[in-house]
Amino acid sequence: MHEWAEVKGIDLKKNRQQEALRTESSIFEFLKMMMQLMEGYSLRPEKMKQAQLRALFPEVFSEGKIDWEKLKATLGEDITFSNERYVLNWAGKSEAFRVMQTPGTKTLIPAKDESSDFDETEHIFIEGENLEVLKVLQKSYFNKVKMIYIDPPYNTGNDSFIYPDKFAESKEAYQKRVGDKDEEGYLTRDGMFRKNSKENGQYHSNWLNMMFPRLFLARNLLRDDGIIFVSIDDNEVHNLRLLMNEIFGEENFIADFIWKRRQNVDSRAKNGASVDHEYVIAYKKSEIATLRGAEKDLDKYSNPDNDPKGDWMSDNMVGLATREQRPNLHYELVNPKTGISYNCPPTGWRYEPKRMKDLIDKNEVIFPKNPDGRPRRKKFLKDLVSEFTGFSTVLQTAFNTQATRELRDLFDDKEYFDFPKPKDLIKLLLSQTTDTDEPSIILDFFSGSATTAHAVMDLNKADGGRRKYICVQLPEATDEKSEAWKAGYRTIADIAKERIRRVGGRLQDEMHAEALKKQGQFDFEPEAKAKKADVGFKVFKLADSNFKQWQQISGKDAAALEAQMKLFVDPVAENATVENMVYELLLKSGKDLNSKIEKTQGCFVVNENEIVFMLDEATQEIVEAVINIKPLKVVALDKLFMGNDQLKTNTVLQMKDAGIEFKTI
Repeated sequence: MHEWAEVKGIDLKKNRQQEALRTESSIFEFLKMMMQLMEGYSLRPEKMKQAQLRALFPEVFSEGKIDWEKLKATLGEDITFSNERYVLNWAGKSEAFRVMQTPGTKTLIPAKDESSDFDETEHIFIEGENLEVLKVLQKSYFNKVKMIYIDPPYNTGNDSFIYPDKFAESKEAYQKRVGDKDEEGYLTRDGMFRKNSKENGQYHSNWLNMMFPRLFLARNLLRDDGIIFVSIDDNEVHNLRLLMNEIFGEENFIADFIWKRRQNVDSRAKNGASVDHEYVIAYKKSEIATLRGAEKDLDKYSNPDNDPKGDWMSDNMVGLATREQRPNLHYELVNPKTGISYNCPPTGWRYEPKRMKDLIDKNEVIFPKNPDGRPRRKKFLKDLVSEFTGFSTVLQTAFNTQATRELRDLFDDKEYFDFPKPKDLIKLLLSQTTDTDEPSIILDFFSGSATTAHAVMDLNKADGGRRKYICVQLPEATDEKSEAWKAGYRTIADIAKERIRRVGGRLQDEMHAEALKKQGQFDFEPEAKAKKADVGFKVFKLADSNFKQWQQISGKDAAALEAQMKLFVDPVAENATVENMVYELLLKSGKDLNSKIEKTQGCFVVNENEIVFMLDEATQEIVEAVINIKPLKVVALDKLFMGNDQLKTNTVLQMKDAGIEFKTI
């Protein structure tokens, strides 16, 4: 210890009051630098000085850098902190705002060959970068989502999550920067994000920059009675609370749930602690949102004396106040039928004499035969205000080991995904926020292996609910050395989609078997008799817009300006398809992805008559057929009328006369 102090140039005797000097972390950091020197590494003088300063004043360092205002204040200088107010701030916050507010230029295109029961299912799986997906969903799903659950990167120092988050650029620049792909066209890990090491100078800021715009946009999608749950651990739980206070409002904080994730004690930690828990932070959109609560135990109610008021249970009548605090609650209680007197408990009775007499007159007080006993009250089932009580903030529903077993069981005892969440944890949260009698939308935009999709389908099958999930997962490449890669799963999204298929098939088989057992016969088609439940899913993929994007021209480049002007003539992109245009216009019109689309008479009719898209052809016959549908709105490609101004003029007039909003693009 003395040698260490001598190397640092510190008189240990004169500085024994400096607590920071004696902290193990500071000593360890300095010794680590000394070992680097011994191994032949050279350290710059400023690094040595910073290590000395950190040992003395650890509180003046933030993300590895010196906060000069804090240092001056610590040294006793008279200083006023600039812009003093209670606020969460970090490096890059302004840019995070700009990223969030930058309009998206992407769309979602259907992948029917990867879907299951595309035309009938209402479940949705979206493959793509979640920030852009959230932007695409803003108009169609604004204020429509009942519950959000996400399990984002925990910022452990080993996870990769630093997304580029810059979309105001050309397609070529975007592909060059983030479009790194392998020979088969799959996105590589380095192409979409990189590791956020703890040695990074903006370690916490990077995580906040990633989370802020996504949570902000997610809040827009929540219904007024909606609730969001975010899984997290000790690495960022403190920053997450502050971040969500800023986005959702501190007044909308519900609880910081503690989930016991580990069944057995972990003895590997150097500090001797076994971290057996994680957190689930819950916020509501507004004051009208609430958790359902835990179910009360109604088995305690019975009616042994045939009371005409129905089932009841024995309830305590002892109070909580001393004689000095509430003298009116301290009195001897007498059974009017037997004359037996019962001594007042030290904390008095729960009811004052007048209220107690009323209960006795109604035969709602149970008097024991022994004078030393304690009278109790009959609590009737019919008087229950709610069948639910408070929902405990300690969650012990399932462990991580269960989640691993669930995936192994689905994938033939193979382990393709690390650290999934157990479906029972999410089912528990679903039961607190959704009902069986409404088709609630559940959103998870850090889907991973699609545990949320599994939980939604499983719970729907159990209680007959009509919950619908929207799961979003980046097509992150699996490790080439992993079992998943060897099995043909090139991305995490591939694993998630296959999990949903297998869960759906298994649930369908279970429902068929239950229907057979209920019917007691085996001579019918199971599909006709089985309990109906949605176990399919629509797959959509984030893609470039089907329409050419206008770009701001800098300078006086006549050729570039001419190229941009051509967009007004034919705005349809070269690789666009009619079906993809339908879904893009659907989203831009504020219609959701489960809208009913019917192709008829050369046009696409959405939700019977809400909107009609004319994308293939425009003739007088088609225009008249569209008018006969009596839609609220018609959107047509302007190029369909090219060379036939008379048809366009007539169409505009006919639509106006029919009271139909008509728009061309």
